[in-house]
Amino acid sequence: MTTTSPNERSALLRPDGSPVRILVVDDETALADLLSMALRYEGWKVRSARDGAEALRTARDFRPDAVVLDIMLPDLDGLAVLGRLRREIPDVPVLFLTARDAVEDRIAGLTAGGDDYVTKPFSLEEVVARLRGLLRRAGAQAARAESQLVVGDLVLDEDSHEVERAGEPIHLTATEFELLRYLMRNPRRVLSKAQILDRVWSYDFGGQANVVELYISYLRRKIDAGRTPMIHTRRGAGYLIKPGN
Repeated sequence: MTTTSPNERSALLRPDGSPVRILVVDDETALADLLSMALRYEGWKVRSARDGAEALRTARDFRPDAVVLDIMLPDLDGLAVLGRLRREIPDVPVLFLTARDAVEDRIAGLTAGGDDYVTKPFSLEEVVARLRGLLRRAGAQAARAESQLVVGDLVLDEDSHEVERAGEPIHLTATEFELLRYLMRNPRRVLSKAQILDRVWSYDFGGQANVVELYISYLRRKIDAGRTPMIHTRRGAGYLIKPGN
């Protein structure tokens, strides 16, 4: 078995800094043990299961970050396990193991929601590389989700500075974006003009409250025009944003 040395590996960790968790599901004990050993060598935490029922029990307890799943198991087939697993852990990446000549299995696995597959016999290096790719993509998607503020059908991406409502892009100026971001970070909370001036303008306008009213009106034209209003005024108190439905 040829693998990178511990010093050459780039660590893949969970958000809390602990090793990523991989569940290996295969009824061939020797193969499952060999694969588990290779994955542990990467610094990952690994558990294995020999059939579908055991895999589902282990997944509930272990909460894996990725699953290596043989499509042929003695009780439930891999597709059935995948379906039940997705109900437990919807976004977990799944790498299918299939027979070399089972084209139908590969198509069925990917159609059912599998993320990738390798065919038997396979190299351990290939499995590790495929898992690394799946884990990185899953991490990137999670990071993207964390960068988004969502209120109802309104989505603001703090990284890309993109805003859309009901899937339609909304173009904002830099100041409009900051104002909307502040509102969306505090959904259903009334924010006073003084709070908004301090957060968005840092009193650059000399504390003139009318600039808040002006920019709220700009946002309403872009966010609420022709739609159920999301930005609301509480007279004598301030402004808030909440879902429009």
